[in-house]
This record gives sequence, structure tokens and C-alpha cells, in this order.
Amino acid sequence: MKRILTIFSALTFTVATLCAQTLNVASYNVRTLNAKDYEHGDGWTQRVDCLCDVIRFSDFDIFGAQEVRYGQLTDMLARLDGYAYVGAGRDDGMTKGEYSPIFYKQERFALLDSGTFWLSETPNVPSKGWDARYPRVCSWGYFKDKRLHRKFWFFNLHMDHKGTEARRESAKLIVAHIAKQCGKKANVILTGDFNVAQDNEIFRIFADCGFLHDAYEVAEVRFAPTGTFNSFKPTNYTTRRIDHIWVSDKIAVERYGVLTYHYWRDERGVEAANTDAPKDVKSESRSIHLPSDHYPINAFLRIGK
Repeated sequence: MKRILTIFSALTFTVATLCAQTLNVASYNVRTLNAKDYEHGDGWTQRVDCLCDVIRFSDFDIFGAQEVRYGQLTDMLARLDGYAYVGAGRDDGMTKGEYSPIFYKQERFALLDSGTFWLSETPNVPSKGWDARYPRVCSWGYFKDKRLHRKFWFFNLHMDHKGTEARRESAKLIVAHIAKQCGKKANVILTGDFNVAQDNEIFRIFADCGFLHDAYEVAEVRFAPTGTFNSFKPTNYTTRRIDHIWVSDKIAVERYGVLTYHYWRDERGVEAANTDAPKDVKSESRSIHLPSDHYPINAFLRIGK
């Protein structure tokens, strides 16, 4: 019995150690404030609790978010104990307009540096680039993982949904910026809503840059039952991924997933039949909703020395 307990304790320690050596990373487009969403039960105040429950349950260590207005930012921070953020509003570099913030656990990470640049011909000032419909930003942070004693760069962005030239030039700008600021041998994580799928020629700008790898492609284990955009419709299926996580050479991807969580609104439903359950088990037929019009994507990473 003593030997069994010793073996069990050793296995438990090994599993705990392996978990401690991974970084739980995600990208989540949370859908910006839109009054029309309330017409279908998908308004921000109707879904923010579930959205933050998904984040807390998934226990992301650090994640990039997109389409986050200042009010949404404060709502999320109020529900996500222990998280801080870096980022700025795209309209003025302060609080106006959508953010592309990076949320991180304060207890685990030390923030060494941070900043935001615009996806435009004038990246150092608030601006709209090329044929983009809106100003777009990329926010970044330089972190030290106190647990793993590793330093890494984290970039998070939202590329334009209308301007093809803007997306192409933004991709070139981001690759060049990372190479110049971090170097091609640094530990780099890039997340975001790129608004280009994996078969798009703009996607290849990242894939062919020589130092970034698609987490989906290099993952040891993958769970991706659908693509990443759902349009608030749980029955929609696609093979297209427009949200991505990229990692540099020394970062291994243990697991990758598209998290297809949904929820039932707290409303009175019609009693549903349960033919194969005990008679005292009662169910209701309710409408299904999604926390956002994008699914969060999640990756477990190992950062090399």
C-alpha cells in the first residue's frame, strides 16, 4: 500500500509539474457594443456573464481580445479577478474606440514593457491605413513568466474586415515590426482576428515569414469542430478560420482548440419530453445563444529556453 501511495504521489507531482510548465493562451473576439444585438437576445449585457464564465472556466493565463470598447473592458475586468490588461483605444490612443487588449494574470506575469501601434502608413499615431474602413491597432506586451522564468513577447491585433489592401499591408507591417522589435529568435506569440482564412494569400505572409507558425497546424493535439466565426448562429458550420494564434520557433503547441461553448437564456421554456430518463427528470426547450459571434481559440504552449 505504501508503494502504491508513493507511485500515486509521484504521478500526481509529474502531472502537476507538466501543467505548470505550459502556458494557457487564447484569442477571443468578444463582439463590440451593438444595439441591434438585443433584438435577438445577444446584447452585451445579456451575454457578458457567460462570456466571462467561459474565460474563468478555461483559466486562460493570458489572452488577446478584440472589439473591446472601454465599457466592455471595465465590465470584463470586474468579472475577471486577478487579471490586468495592456492596450489602448484605436480612435485616440487612450479610451475612445475599440481596443485589442491583452489580458494577463498579474500573479503569474511581470509586465516589462508594452505599447500599441496602428496598422497604417503612420503607425505611431492614431490613424486609418490604406483602404481600411476603420482605424486598426496592434497592442503588445513584453512579459516575464514568474513560474517558468521565461520572457516572451505577446502581440494582439484586429485587421480590417473590408480593405483587402489594408489587410495585406497590415500583415507586412506586423511581420516587419516583430522582426525589428523582437528579433527572429525571440519567444513571440501573436493572436488576433485577422479577417483572413487559412487559404488566403494574406495568411501566407505570416506563414512564409520564416519565424511564425500557425498553432493549429503545429499542434500535437487538435480539437476544431468548426471554424472561428459563427455570426451568433449555433448551427452555422465552416472550415474557415479567421482568428489565429501564431508562435515563434522555440514555442511548442501541445493542444489547440476552437471552444464552441453555448448557453441557454434564463427564460421560461416549453416542457420537453425525456423518453429515456426517469419520470422525475424535467426539461425545458429553450433558445440557444452564443457568448460572441466568434468562438474563442485556445492553445497550450511550451516555451523553450
